[in-house]
Amino acid sequence: MLGTIALVLGQSATGAWSSGRPPECSDAPGRAASVWERAKSPELRHYCDLVANASSKLVGTSTMAQSALDDARQAEGVLPGRAAPRALEGRALAVLGHLDQALAALQDAKGRDAGVLDDPQTLLAWARVLARTGHAQESVSAYRTLLPRASALSSADRFVATTEAGLVAMACGPSTVDEAVAAFRESLRASQTDAETVAVLGLALALDRRGEADEARALLSNRRRGDPRSVLSGRRARELLSAAPVETQALVAFGLEAIDPWAARESWESYLSSAPAGPWAAHVRAHLAALPPGRSGRGAR
Repeated sequence: MLGTIALVLGQSATGAWSSGRPPECSDAPGRAASVWERAKSPELRHYCDLVANASSKLVGTSTMAQSALDDARQAEGVLPGRAAPRALEGRALAVLGHLDQALAALQDAKGRDAGVLDDPQTLLAWARVLARTGHAQESVSAYRTLLPRASALSSADRFVATTEAGLVAMACGPSTVDEAVAAFRESLRASQTDAETVAVLGLALALDRRGEADEARALLSNRRRGDPRSVLSGRRARELLSAAPVETQALVAFGLEAIDPWAARESWESYLSSAPAGPWAAHVRAHLAALPPGRSGRGAR
């Protein structure tokens, strides 16, 4: 029995990660033997069923993350040492908000088989967890790898991937602002109405930061009106912004300049106080210099 499993795994060194299935469970053309081998191996069949169950529970808006986590850990017990269970464990932990554990699981999966990141869903989870655990540059690299494959994601996940890629790239400074602009433009093509404001403000701010102020203002005039704070405080927006929380006050400030310059000043000052030596400090100071002084007794709204 163990010899059968070893034979199947030996045949599975490369292959099917991009299909969302681990190579040892693939039924891709040229791998017809895997079906026959799984039928002879109850352990492998059970393992592949658990992996498939865990994967299906992590797709869509109504995920069953805890159940997926249980299935992934069972799969690891059935067939230890493979990348798929640890990758699924990492994805489930990320959904559950256990980010440090998710990072460790995904790092372990990548160490077992770097090809695990050929799966767009796993790569998206990897990029998101990196962003939220203080690994900004590594996250930029992961999103950079993901975006050419984003067509394999659902429209909702494409919006998440492109918007967060823009936020993280922009937060890293001028060297990646062009990537931010490209990502935000793609995000608006896959926009989700209740969180589109994040992408609109992100693109406008990125354009302004690279010196295209007229296009930035035109975009805001055409695509965004009113106080952005109510939208940016919503659940969907806050989840996107958690990829680069330092940018939140900058987006608020830029969106407020035309409608409430005093509130915009307060937001710029808040942003600058949190990152006084950040890559966009000079840009912030230029905006502050162009705004009217503080409220001077006008009173907060």
